[in-house]
Amino acid sequence: MPAKYPTLAEGLAAAGIDRATQHLFLCLGPDCAPLEEGQVVWDYLKRRCAELKLPVMRTKAGCFRVCVGGPWLLVYPEGVWYGAVTPERCERILREHVLAGNPVAEWAGQTHPLCGNNTD
Repeated sequence: MPAKYPTLAEGLAAAGIDRATQHLFLCLGPDCAPLEEGQVVWDYLKRRCAELKLPVMRTKAGCFRVCVGGPWLLVYPEGVWYGAVTPERCERILREHVLAGNPVAEWAGQTHPLCGNNTD
């Protein structure tokens, strides 16, 4: 199958790496939640990020190795892990955490930034 972009520079530009302020990772399952549920959340996340023109990177994954309580949404650089994400929860996380900078504490299963000081 041919590459989607003819050059690496075009691929990196399309991914939005140079303008991203956060990276959103979504575990689709199958061990933490049914894949169908994860896919519904992914489709919602992808659509809403585009509609809101959020300067974020999005990555879907098959497993975060938590294997319970998913689908999981992980927001970096803050390192906030949100479990049991639904489209409704996703909307609130996007509005409060991503747009306003206030993590949704009641849904944060863990906070663990990869760099800097941990908040837990």
